Amino acid sequence: MEKEDLGHLRKSYEKNALDSKDLNNDPMGFFKLWLEEAVSHPAIEEANAMSLATLGLDDFPKARVVLLKAFTAEGFVFYTNYQSEKGMAIEHHSKVGLSFFWPALERQVIIKGEAEKLPPEDSDRYFISRPKGSQLGAIVSDQSKVISDRSIIEAKLEALEIEYEHEMPKRPDHWGGYLVNPSCIEFWQGRPNRLHDRVRCQLQSGFWNLQRLAP
Repeated sequence: MEKEDLGHLRKSYEKNALDSKDLNNDPMGFFKLWLEEAVSHPAIEEANAMSLATLGLDDFPKARVVLLKAFTAEGFVFYTNYQSEKGMAIEHHSKVGLSFFWPALERQVIIKGEAEKLPPEDSDRYFISRPKGSQLGAIVSDQSKVISDRSIIEAKLEALEIEYEHEMPKRPDHWGGYLVNPSCIEFWQGRPNRLHDRVRCQLQSGFWNLQRLAP
């Protein structure tokens, strides 16, 4: 296979700037502002899509895209199958990485934190809010497990659609939410000549320590 040279793919970042003073020592509040801008930007789909990086049982890191479903002063919330590959990885090693990338705004947010399961009642509330098809899908799928053919899960779904035709399913115990408590949040704003703005916020003794990093 011939080498595919991508060196010519290059972009100049010139849309915005970032100063540590902009954060007002409130990185979670500043994240809210950036997320709102991303949500309202016409060129950005699924602004709440984020990469979740975990350390697997095989000691290899793995990243995949999941959806941020809520965030508070305590951290970032997503939902998944607890018995999935990422769920088992978090059970084994709860320190995770999150990252958001919004190319239309030339921005990234990179987060380090520790994941913990949400209380069951919080997961119940979110599960109830999901479309019925998504609820049934969470019950049907043994996420990350090997299956011989797609028809297996399709048949399971058809059976559940009949079973729950006139009632709503309950959340399965193996499915629910995680809260990622951040210990470090880095905001990245693209700038010309690759001299990007980077501000790192590290939680130390209950307070955020802000530092500008070289690009």
